[in-house]
Amino acid sequence: MGKTLTYYGYSRSELLEFVPPDSKKILDIGCGEGLFIKAIKEITKVETWGLELMPEIAEKAKLNVDKLLIGRVEDLQNSIPDSYFDCIFFNDVLEHLLEPTDVLKMVKSKLSKEGIIIASIPNVRYLPNLYELIIKRDWEYKESGILDSTHLRFFTQISMKRMFENAGYKLIRQQGINSFLNPIKFYLFNLLTFKIFSDSKYMQFVCIAKPF
Repeated sequence: MGKTLTYYGYSRSELLEFVPPDSKKILDIGCGEGLFIKAIKEITKVETWGLELMPEIAEKAKLNVDKLLIGRVEDLQNSIPDSYFDCIFFNDVLEHLLEPTDVLKMVKSKLSKEGIIIASIPNVRYLPNLYELIIKRDWEYKESGILDSTHLRFFTQISMKRMFENAGYKLIRQQGINSFLNPIKFYLFNLLTFKIFSDSKYMQFVCIAKPF
């Protein structure tokens, strides 16, 4: 299923609060049109790098980042400087990779001494997705969202943590974002189910991790 151009054009403003204020050099892997990086540069002075797989999308990103790499992150290891970045972002990217744990291991050497990884990762236990699976008994791939047709991996809050640990990172913060739109209904549902669906409130979790 092909992607519309808007798929690559989100600024992800909900992630700006996670940008470390003391960062000097930031890499956004899977940067799309570079709108997230552009938003960062509007609030702080920072050297920005972007990495984008799609050449036609990368052409637009050139206007928004200081340095742009085009291609698969797995193939560009030698083009990314070692011990350089204070922060590397994966905004809804790891689920698109065949071996996300291996990529996390690879980029570890690209972080500065106090550098961190920040990743937004879709939550397969998001309540509307569970409704489709459990009530409607369906698993239909779509153009975007939890069941994006280009997702190769699916994660829960727990398995996200395990992935980072297996890659040699300590998860120092994990926070849900983009919560279910009807908080009252969710609260009642969660109460009636003894809070075993607490994590299902969030479409994504932001994971902030630091190498061991």
